[in-house]
Amino acid sequence: MSNPAVPPRSLAEALRARDDASLAALLRARPDLITPVPTDLTQLATRAGTRASVVRALERLDRFALQTAEALAVAADPAPYEELLALLTGDGDDPAVSAALPRALATLREQALVWGDDDRLRLVRTARELLAPSPQHPSPTGLGPTVQEATVGMSPGRIQDIVTATGLGSTHDAVSAVASLTALFKERERMSALLDGLPEESREVLTRLVWGPPYGQVTADPAAHLRRLLDLGLLVPTAPGTVVLPREVALHLRGGRAHRAVEPLPPAVEPAATHRPQVVDATAAGQAYTALATVEELLKDWDEGGPAVLRAGGLSVRDLKRTAVALDVAEPVAAFWVELAYAAGLLASDGEADERYAATPAHDEWLEQPAAQRWARLAEAWLTATRVSGLVGGRDAKERTLSTLGPGLDRSAAPEVRHRVLTLLAGLPEGASPSRESVLARLRWERPLRGPQREDDLRSRLAEWTLAEAELLGVTGRGALSGHGRALLGATAPKTPDRVPQGPGDKLPVHHRPAVAEPLSPAEQTAASATAARLLAPLLPEPLDHVLLQADLTAVAPGPLQRSLAEVLDVLADVESKGGATVYRFTPGSVRRALDAGQSASDLHAFLAAHARTPVPQPLTYLIDDVARRHGHLRVGAASAYVRCDDDALLNEILADKRAAGLRLRRLAPTVLAAQADPASLLDGLRAMGFAPAAESAEGDVLITRAHARRTPPRTAPEPVPDGPPIPDATLLSAAIRAIRAGDLASTTPRRQTDRPPPATGELPRTNSAETLATMQAAVLTGEALWIGYVNAEGSASQRLIAPVRVEGGFVTAYDHTADEVRTYPLHRVTGVAELAEEA
Repeated sequence: MSNPAVPPRSLAEALRARDDASLAALLRARPDLITPVPTDLTQLATRAGTRASVVRALERLDRFALQTAEALAVAADPAPYEELLALLTGDGDDPAVSAALPRALATLREQALVWGDDDRLRLVRTARELLAPSPQHPSPTGLGPTVQEATVGMSPGRIQDIVTATGLGSTHDAVSAVASLTALFKERERMSALLDGLPEESREVLTRLVWGPPYGQVTADPAAHLRRLLDLGLLVPTAPGTVVLPREVALHLRGGRAHRAVEPLPPAVEPAATHRPQVVDATAAGQAYTALATVEELLKDWDEGGPAVLRAGGLSVRDLKRTAVALDVAEPVAAFWVELAYAAGLLASDGEADERYAATPAHDEWLEQPAAQRWARLAEAWLTATRVSGLVGGRDAKERTLSTLGPGLDRSAAPEVRHRVLTLLAGLPEGASPSRESVLARLRWERPLRGPQREDDLRSRLAEWTLAEAELLGVTGRGALSGHGRALLGATAPKTPDRVPQGPGDKLPVHHRPAVAEPLSPAEQTAASATAARLLAPLLPEPLDHVLLQADLTAVAPGPLQRSLAEVLDVLADVESKGGATVYRFTPGSVRRALDAGQSASDLHAFLAAHARTPVPQPLTYLIDDVARRHGHLRVGAASAYVRCDDDALLNEILADKRAAGLRLRRLAPTVLAAQADPASLLDGLRAMGFAPAAESAEGDVLITRAHARRTPPRTAPEPVPDGPPIPDATLLSAAIRAIRAGDLASTTPRRQTDRPPPATGELPRTNSAETLATMQAAVLTGEALWIGYVNAEGSASQRLIAPVRVEGGFVTAYDHTADEVRTYPLHRVTGVAELAEEA
């Protein structure tokens, strides 16, 4: 084990000095390190330094932590704390930076991106390579290479000329000359005097390069003011026609700062407007009810079978437009509702040969739930879904158009961004709605883009879509988070830190407030959704059991109707307008639709009388009686098709009508006409002529035509695409840390010296079978522990520290210190054995 008094010489030694809580924080912050569980701390350190893992960790830093890492990348290696602080504050003193730096440094240490004591801070090599300035990958600081790096390849004579031109004495070699020049550029007084002697044109050139990019172009015969800079080494040629401003010169011109603007504190989310919380909740509840009605209408529209599935998957543009017209919304909004119903498991493809979208059996169960619970299911599905409807209409990497319900819409960052945006809203006073710009600025601070900032970056677009979708769904009202929306977040609100570093010497493990809220576990989210439904339920309007009938053959529903009433009224009348009140219009066609569904005229009269708060208007009574009197007077059956009627005069009227020519009718008997059209076309043709025919079966009975609901086989909701490995729970962390500690003990315990050369680090011990058996038997007698190499049945090799108890039948039973339990191992899978040193 490492001595705490001795500074660590590597990241592995620094990890070895950590306690279990600190290791758990590392594995929780970087879950990719635990998949699979490392065999020891050396392997954990190696994995923490791989490029893919370091890139992922850097992308999850907030802006100030990233700026701290960038400053370390341009500092000396190792760098003292004071040098790092100077690079962030410059010549002046910035209390905010001084106060925030210990926290940022603790974050970098916790995530194993920085190791070492405060007097010897080291950035992980891979992170330094990613963040240090280079011609191929400019540093976000805008700094260039050091004098030493820029003069590599320059002739010693040329270096001596530069040293002489600056007034320094010549040296015996180029290395000392570069060191002397570097010392000059770092000394403020002498450097200021050197710059004061430059002409104004030369200083303007340096000003243009000081904040980056540090590279410039010169001709083969540069002007006098450029030649002066080259002679003094203030510009160094790196390639024909290209010069660079050395890092030491730029830092002097910047006043010692590595960044033009340091942002130690996150920008505040500014409220744009404030409303009474009761108004916000009422507005959100009204929109929640509208969301439920829209989803129900969508699924009702697809009840008998929805649009066909494209060959590549998803809806066609034409079907999306038709759905948008049916819902009376814009196409992007229609795409959102379709994707939401899909995410909630309420619709899916039926899987038939002629594949179409339809409602699932879960839709029928959903309809039976109370309104608040139905909304909570939609809201929970939206909050956790990785499919993003805002991408519909865009292009994928292969320039293919992204379609609704099609592939390519999953974005693993979507749930985290939704949670974070709503958490920011929850941090505002109740009833306050944020400004869009402040929300986007906060998100960019929490997850800054490495490289040039783009206004159309994915996280910003996800945030904008979240604000719009939350309003559509009723999570927010008037832009402010509602009470039930706040409950939907559950425990996602950021927690206050228990401890923070108080200064550069505080090296205790720090569990600081996460910059980004983590999504809830499934059980926690279910409980939060139930709470949100309970808060929303009293705010939703109660369904009505009546309508208001008017003399112009319309009915007004002043609010939401009970389901049974709405279903009958949808058949009996056509919806004319929607809004706070729905207007239905009775027409001959709608009344005939109700009669076709098996209702009689007396049934319709009784229904209206029971559910109308006003007297049934006489025109509506006449309309029902008139349509019912003629309904079924004509009968259409299958010949190809035929028409029969007891009134031969009516058949004569049909034959004489020119509009019947396309039906190609002929009289078979005084009361029967035959047609060459199919029954459905014949029914439609006669109805277009103003008649009210009824279909009949082969036995002569009237056929009652009802809509046949089409359902898919049982389907599960689509699984969200994970954003990397899941965060390990406490049980997994405890087991993993115990295994890593035991494996590290096995790999670091001293071995007894033998004539055989010791295995290299990470290699398994090698002994023949006879020596392995003899050593095992001797250890049983003496009770000593052994270090063995073992290969399991899957071919995975590991090192283990065991105390043999019994050796028989080709197996060894031993207490395994690595697994902290008694195990039995086949001897033929033991690669070798080594005795431990006496002091072990």
